[in-house]
Amino acid sequence: MSANGWLQFVVYSLVLLLTVKPVGIYLARVLEGQRTWLDPILRPIERLTYRLCGINAEHEMNWRQYAFAMLGFSAVTMLVTYIIERAQAVLPWNPQHLANVGPDLAWNTAASFTTNTNWQFYTGESTMSYLTQMAGLATHNFFSAAVGIVVAIALVRAIKRTQSDTIGNFWVDTTRSLLYILLPGSVLYAMLLVAMGVPQNLHSYTSAHTLEGQTQTIAQGPVASQEAIKMLGTNGGGFFNANSAHPFENPTPLTNFLQILSIFIIPAGLTYTLGRMTGSPGHGWAVFAAMYLLFAAGFGTLYWAEAHPHPLIHGAAQTITASAPGGNMEGKEVRNGIAESALFATITTDASCGAVNGMHDSFTPLGGLIPLTNIMLGEVIFGGVGAGLYGMLIFVVQAVFIAGLMVGRTPEYLGKKIESYDVKMAMLYVLIFPLIILSLTAIFVLMPNVGLGTTNNGGPHGLSEILYAFTSGAGNNGSAFAGLGPNWWYNVTIGWDMLIGRFLMIIPVLALAGNLAQKKSVPPSPGTFPVNTPLFTVLLVGVVLILGALTFFPALSLGPILEHLLLKSGQLF
Repeated sequence: MSANGWLQFVVYSLVLLLTVKPVGIYLARVLEGQRTWLDPILRPIERLTYRLCGINAEHEMNWRQYAFAMLGFSAVTMLVTYIIERAQAVLPWNPQHLANVGPDLAWNTAASFTTNTNWQFYTGESTMSYLTQMAGLATHNFFSAAVGIVVAIALVRAIKRTQSDTIGNFWVDTTRSLLYILLPGSVLYAMLLVAMGVPQNLHSYTSAHTLEGQTQTIAQGPVASQEAIKMLGTNGGGFFNANSAHPFENPTPLTNFLQILSIFIIPAGLTYTLGRMTGSPGHGWAVFAAMYLLFAAGFGTLYWAEAHPHPLIHGAAQTITASAPGGNMEGKEVRNGIAESALFATITTDASCGAVNGMHDSFTPLGGLIPLTNIMLGEVIFGGVGAGLYGMLIFVVQAVFIAGLMVGRTPEYLGKKIESYDVKMAMLYVLIFPLIILSLTAIFVLMPNVGLGTTNNGGPHGLSEILYAFTSGAGNNGSAFAGLGPNWWYNVTIGWDMLIGRFLMIIPVLALAGNLAQKKSVPPSPGTFPVNTPLFTVLLVGVVLILGALTFFPALSLGPILEHLLLKSGQLF
């Protein structure tokens, strides 16, 4: 660990903190339908969109209608992406004449990008045409990010309202999220990336002759446009197989900094939006503080684990003690180093963003434990755009309920009494996540030919590869312990894993929103637990850790923790 590494973390934290309020204010104005500086340009386009699509912008929906619209929109766009993948060989913008994507991989990929997961069981530059990348995958980067934002705002809006049967209009919320937030942000971001050396073209791949007399194929294409929304929308699907370790996706230290900043900028801003829309700015900052504390703890642990030299190097004939003082550089780009790799890995798994600039599978056992745990917490440490906020608000409801039990009074949250139905929906959300992850992991571990046949490692590390895959899918993250290879069973099952982890968990969120919107607002009482204090932040962090981390502790004990202990005795996997 070095002073330079910690300085990078401090600078990043300060820049992120400076963006929270202005971004949060802008998001609140957009999503409340207030005037913004982009209105002269975008308001006519917004009205035209409503007219062409037959949307009544004045009509609001109850939570069931909102959920039905969200599910229908996602299903149709998923089907379109599947068709594009299956027909890409006969469609335009395919200069490399790539074949149609196989049915199981097309299913997996369509589900992946629909759910904001961007899990990639394929090599992008040799599998997907330019049209598939742009019309299928990049568009879903926008759509899935918008869905996350609008669900979070529907919940915030429900907390704010009193005795209301409606929580907003899905089509209006989605249109405004796309037009005023994601599109302009991505256009500006893409232009910055192009200026810093990221390609943006529709050319055929270039053949270059190396000094050794070999021919090298250099892939390129519309990279910058996909890279921008990949990060801003916390999607993570790389244009290239190496993702953000590829110099065409992430060529300089400045692009690396912009990428990790853009992952958190909207999720962090949404915490201020929460405080502004509910009339309790202090509560928004308390939620931000809880997220930041978990983020800082994760980075510190991961940086510590990777900065120490790996105790063993497995040679051709024997295992020998290593003395490399620079730490564990396996699987990391030299140009990024340990500090930037640790920071990137922490941020990308705190958010539902599968982008990577290093190989998580090559981390030390305790280093790999942190990304895995980050996802297992529900990716509520800022989290994906929207998804991180509504996930954390589920834990807020539970924290308020626990606080109410402590004082023997009906718990209250920002003027709303938290009753049995609210707690049931919150617990349903929490229970679905470990149920799908642990069940599928157990099934595949017990299937030697199917589940274990494509792992590169045995023992606890092999278990970690399988556990990480289903955790990443259900958590809609998309990063991987890439020692796990694909097969038909993984493609199909992880596809369902991602869909359940996204949409089956959104339904309780919207049901909770519908119930909260119908409640009366009650004034604070002597037994009301304040939700804008440092004590609340500590309680919230405790609830996240207890309900999140402890649920998965037995599985973690058999995976990375056991691997660490066995590594100390000289055993490798």
